[in-house]
Amino acid sequence: MLSYLPPLCRSCLFVILALATSLTQASEIKRGKELYNTYCADCHGATGISVMQDAPNFAKNESLVKSDFELYDAISKGNNAMPLYQGILSDQEILDVITFIRTLN
Repeated sequence: MLSYLPPLCRSCLFVILALATSLTQASEIKRGKELYNTYCADCHGATGISVMQDAPNFAKNESLVKSDFELYDAISKGNNAMPLYQGILSDQEILDVITFIRTLN
């Protein structure tokens, strides 16, 4: 598909795509941090060190071995003392929070 482009143009295209992906992820992390601070930090701590008993300590990688789908499910449906966020946060916002909490360990 890209074979008709000169090698230099193909390289430039891959660099542009990599930068765009990086910027998108940075944006998701920023939005995720803002949402985390609003909805999650009271129990899980601003730095991921839990302040509520039985809340996973993200700084110690607790619960982060779960897949994004499992984390999404727990956040959207609630889990133990954690309220459900389905209808409060959009699907994308929940994914942004997951992207951010993965940076806390």
